[in-house]
Amino acid sequence: MSTNQHDLIVVGGGAIGLAAAVAAARRGLTVLVLEQFAMLHDRGSSGGAERQWRLQYSQEDLARLTVAAVPMWTELEQAGGRRLIHRTGSLWFGDTTTATNEGQVQAAVEVLDKVGLPYEWLSAKQIEQRYRFAGLPSSYEGFVQPDGGMVDVRATLWVLYEQAQALGVEFRDRTRVHELVPDDGGVTVHTGHGSHRADHAVVTAGAFTGPLLEPLGVRFDVELYEMTTAYFRALDPGFDYPTWFAFQQPTEEDTNLFYGFGRLPWAADDLVRVAPDFEVGEFHDAYEAGYTANPVHLKRTAEYVAAHLPALDPTPVRPGSCLIALPKDPGRQLYFGRPPGAERVVVHGAGWGFKYVPLLGRACVDLVLDGRTEYDLSRFAF
Repeated sequence: MSTNQHDLIVVGGGAIGLAAAVAAARRGLTVLVLEQFAMLHDRGSSGGAERQWRLQYSQEDLARLTVAAVPMWTELEQAGGRRLIHRTGSLWFGDTTTATNEGQVQAAVEVLDKVGLPYEWLSAKQIEQRYRFAGLPSSYEGFVQPDGGMVDVRATLWVLYEQAQALGVEFRDRTRVHELVPDDGGVTVHTGHGSHRADHAVVTAGAFTGPLLEPLGVRFDVELYEMTTAYFRALDPGFDYPTWFAFQQPTEEDTNLFYGFGRLPWAADDLVRVAPDFEVGEFHDAYEAGYTANPVHLKRTAEYVAAHLPALDPTPVRPGSCLIALPKDPGRQLYFGRPPGAERVVVHGAGWGFKYVPLLGRACVDLVLDGRTEYDLSRFAF
């Protein structure tokens, strides 16, 4: 019989870490969550107010994975008594053959056809007329997928946190983990406030994961960026945008990709988020993030709004930045698995994964306890 303090330690108390804690507690495990900042903080992968919710992917397995996550989100909404996914539609348009870290329009349509998900194909003129874009090149085309929309990030965190507390999960925030030492009997987790011992560990530390894996001889092969973001005031109370992503050819300076949202259905203001998806300015230490907007990127975004989004005031409001870790291999999208030689540890990190929160949380626990999951995530392994 184990004499360890806990059955499971979760390193990182963001959305997927909380989902893992809930999944483990539901299986009857004693769980400790270690978070280096304050709980529900805004400095990592779960920062900000909203995330795009979409079913379309250029990769069929990711589209099917998103579909598999839908009933888990519904269960989470029912348990929390509040809506978390707001289905306002998801619009993809632009150069349909341009490949980006978000995917490709034409490839995504082919996957939608394979999976049997609905969409409507639109010309540039139709996009301008229906969604109040302006000045789009006539060659641009795209589609709207009606089941897309946005996720309420803060509500998701609160629902998971409340569930975890109700299930008896223990929390230690402002506790930075310095090292994980797995052995045949469990995992010792060393922090700045002492050490903890558990049978297993799940690491969901986002951009801060790399230094935790280095002592295990595992390279977390990612690129770190601070991506600028801002809000713009909507001018017409009777009109709203779907979530959208514009696929464009890169410039010499940046990737020339932009995305946006409509008004937040849960907020009582007229602010709409528009942001660039520029993979420039890579840095190597997540603790060096300044969480401020890049002035050049902010100017580029305001210019895009002024040129193409006439229903918005092009003056940026509440500019800032978000910290993101992206795999250097653009084909893998995320990391998920047990590091070689550390069978009692499961790691998830990198990529755009908020839409998978309840699924990946459960999968982390299933893999670390049972050695398998019901989802094929093998291509994301270390």
